[in-house]
Amino acid sequence: MPGDTKARIQEVARELFVRQGVQNTSLRQISERLGITKPALYYHFASREDLVRSILQPLVDDLERFVDTRPPGEARAGEARALLEDCFELMWRHREVTTMIVRELSLLGTLDLGERVFAWQRRMIALLLGPDPTPELQIRATVALGGMSDCTVEYAHLPVAQVKRAAVEAAAAALALP
Repeated sequence: MPGDTKARIQEVARELFVRQGVQNTSLRQISERLGITKPALYYHFASREDLVRSILQPLVDDLERFVDTRPPGEARAGEARALLEDCFELMWRHREVTTMIVRELSLLGTLDLGERVFAWQRRMIALLLGPDPTPELQIRATVALGGMSDCTVEYAHLPVAQVKRAAVEAAAAALALP
């Protein structure tokens, strides 16, 4: 089943990339771990870069979909907290990919990820605070979003409910939400 093989390759590659880093993981290691030949791996992915892009793309797609499907404008307090909770859940789902990126910042150039993340953050701030927040509120929102993202990586070993509760509460406090 080609689809299953491709998904298994991505799963094993993601695991090794998170643990060892992208540059320290060879395609040979991935193929040996799967019990397939390197040519079989190349059948599904033309290069390591192609494989890395395939692992990063779902994060990009989910971030875009997240901000594109919400109505623009300032969220009311209850809506802002719900938006933070939804945002945390998105970040938690992609915590392994975020760990890959944090370990190897050169990945930010892949899929123009660095600029996309900043653009996504600006759009999230606009969703939370409206189109013209003060610089102080923008800074608070940046701390809130960045802190939640950091928590998904740093505390990935803890139960998600525990991390989510504390991270969302801290983000809400940073934004001075009731």
